[in-house]
Amino acid sequence: MPVTQLVAVNLTVADIAGTAAFYRDSLGLMVGPEQMLEDPAWNSLLGLKPGARVRAADVLIGRQTIQLTAIDPPGKPYPPERASNDQWFQHFALVCRDIATVAARLKVGSPGAITRGAPVLLPPNTGSVTAFKFRDPEGHPLELISFPDGVGAPVWQGKSGTGILGYDHTAVSVRNLERSIAFYTGLLGFHVGGRSLNRGPEQDRLDGLAGCEVDVVALSPVTDATPHVELLHYRAPRGRTLAAVVAANDVASARQIHKVADLGSLIGRIESAGLKFVSPGLVTLKDGEKAVSVRDPDGHMLVLME
Repeated sequence: MPVTQLVAVNLTVADIAGTAAFYRDSLGLMVGPEQMLEDPAWNSLLGLKPGARVRAADVLIGRQTIQLTAIDPPGKPYPPERASNDQWFQHFALVCRDIATVAARLKVGSPGAITRGAPVLLPPNTGSVTAFKFRDPEGHPLELISFPDGVGAPVWQGKSGTGILGYDHTAVSVRNLERSIAFYTGLLGFHVGGRSLNRGPEQDRLDGLAGCEVDVVALSPVTDATPHVELLHYRAPRGRTLAAVVAANDVASARQIHKVADLGSLIGRIESAGLKFVSPGLVTLKDGEKAVSVRDPDGHMLVLME
């Protein structure tokens, strides 16, 4: 019944062609053709109204995929006030061996950095990784991350090249850490792969904030540990909270798409826990796959597929 694999991250965008061009030209990633998703079941899965039109394009990152999705009618743009500790914050971390080269390309392509200055070398208690946070043209946060030898998932060791190798994780901001850990481990079957308390001037520079104290908890699916999910719990400074649920057609919406070993049993556990589905229960997609969608305790949407 547990989640076995993080299959993809799905982002809502307003300008699919312009955003795809950013991922292709500024990040050097391969982008597939834009296509219309003519499947009413997909609309139901995302909680969209009947008749909504959905276009999508895949961004290929090594063996992994990020999906850009444009929805008509559109929802709200990304909030103009934005920070790394906002409750709706969700990023994905792109792995580089040569982070300086990739970050330098963003100086002409990215609408705004989150990190102050150059990529930041974090302290040993965080694995001595180097990281840099920024946003795509729509406002979605992303991170570049570089692991030293012997640190990080085995899949990233021994890799060479100046470009992006893949993505290591998607990270979501949470308000109550223990509640979120219970949701992801107790209900969905993730296991805790690591935990740290990040603070100090390096973390402040990385997040573009002051006085950061953030719990970082890595949660791994039971079969494929990479990519994984990370929980970001800001003890300080406290971020903005959601005034309303982020709808699937809002640009701030990002979905984790997971494979599940026994979806029927998991649906029963979700119902027993008293949680509401985003989808109208179990949905069968045009290709025959079965799926449901739910929200975690902070409103982040998860699509669970068998």
